[in-house]
Amino acid sequence: MKTGYKVCDAMTEKPITIGKNTSLMECSNVMKENHVGALVVNDKEGLFILTEQDIVRKAVASGLDPKKAKVADVMTKADYVVEPQQDIFEALVIMRDFNVRHLPVVDSKKMIGLLTLKDVLKIEPQLFDLMVEKFELREEERKPLKMKPKSTEGVCNLCGNYAESLFEKDGVMVCEECAQE
Repeated sequence: MKTGYKVCDAMTEKPITIGKNTSLMECSNVMKENHVGALVVNDKEGLFILTEQDIVRKAVASGLDPKKAKVADVMTKADYVVEPQQDIFEALVIMRDFNVRHLPVVDSKKMIGLLTLKDVLKIEPQLFDLMVEKFELREEERKPLKMKPKSTEGVCNLCGNYAESLFEKDGVMVCEECAQE
């Protein structure tokens, strides 16, 4: 599905960067001050990102002291990237399939920006449905959210096209055409 928006239309052109020897405490403060969930790591050995989840799940939950632990201890290698001319739908599919919320934007092997889930959803909020299937909800069985509406707008989980009306079929949301097949 094409949205008409390219990655370069939505990406953050000047993501905040930090060094790999920066303390996690300092990184947390930088994230807080700038209202961001990820920082790009300056490293000649490759492309790395430090996310809020890295700090919580890899450092704090493992008992590392955020004042002493360094970015290099928990940073994540950016294995998935997008190009600036790709449609943001394609980027969102990568985010969904690999369960990431931040994608470096690379042009001619050089990082030129960072595309975040927030960036995409701010421009194309109807693409939210594409991400919902990967969300993990606690106590999901008791919540009235199990994608049961019989008709809603969004992206068909089978053909990938946007439809004003989606229907639940075999546990997935599909457009009218796919529902009839």
